[in-house]
Amino acid sequence: MDLPRLTLHDGNKIPLLAFGTGTAWFKHNGTTKFDQNLADLIKTAIQKGYHHLDCSEMYGTEEEVGTAIKEAGVPREELFITSKVAQGIEDIPAALDQSLRKLQTSYFDLYLIHVPFFAKSEADFQRAWKSMEDMKSAGKVKSIGLSNYMRSDIEATLKGATQLPVINQIEYHAYLQRADQYIPWMRQKGMQVGSFKGLTPAFRCPEGPLHEPLDRIAKTHDTSKAVVLLAWMMQNNIVAVTTTGNPERLDEYAQVLRTKLTPEELQEISEVGSTYHFRTSWPERFEKDDRT
Repeated sequence: MDLPRLTLHDGNKIPLLAFGTGTAWFKHNGTTKFDQNLADLIKTAIQKGYHHLDCSEMYGTEEEVGTAIKEAGVPREELFITSKVAQGIEDIPAALDQSLRKLQTSYFDLYLIHVPFFAKSEADFQRAWKSMEDMKSAGKVKSIGLSNYMRSDIEATLKGATQLPVINQIEYHAYLQRADQYIPWMRQKGMQVGSFKGLTPAFRCPEGPLHEPLDRIAKTHDTSKAVVLLAWMMQNNIVAVTTTGNPERLDEYAQVLRTKLTPEELQEISEVGSTYHFRTSWPERFEKDDRT
């Protein structure tokens, strides 16, 4: 599978489609028991060409991912591995080393601060980012970025930055396109945008106003609503992170590589989607109608 890539401001290139390895968040049920089924699923994804893996210490699946990478038989240089620090935010070098050991690799292609909620002051943002810069200088990560950061969080981080974040991975889909010119602002700052929960209009909110347009567009392209949503993101230069516990879905999602939406279809999804609002991640931190 020849994944299209997006150029980051540091010159590295990131595949526009990633397989999310957080699936076992729901399988572990709070235990640390190794999940062989998950390792087999991730190995299958790699062997099917999903060479961009989206990982995090928060998911509790790093050992499964490491085993899958080892057993898949794909050379490390052909993989793009994204990981994130959350619980280990107070000692990023130690957290990074632990994640590298669990994933059985010597470096990450992209390393992100998973959430901004740890920070009690601007100084906290800046200290964490300095550690990220140090890890890149040490050669343990090729690119560094953020996840779930709002504009004020980024502005606080940038005040002490010598290297700019290359990306901010956020909840982004047709029902949460972000208000107040947030996406254009990030791009003006040199940051690309990554998406999680991008299939929300198809799976988490099927009763929304995109039901009919997605169904019609999917039939036109002889594919599924999920593939249409992936294509909408990728054609808008959004890095799409998706996941599944069903190996058959891997073949379905791969159809995005042959699905080319028209400008009119892209615009319709954006316009109809913007008439509705639905947020899945940390809704308690936002007002009900807050689209930022």
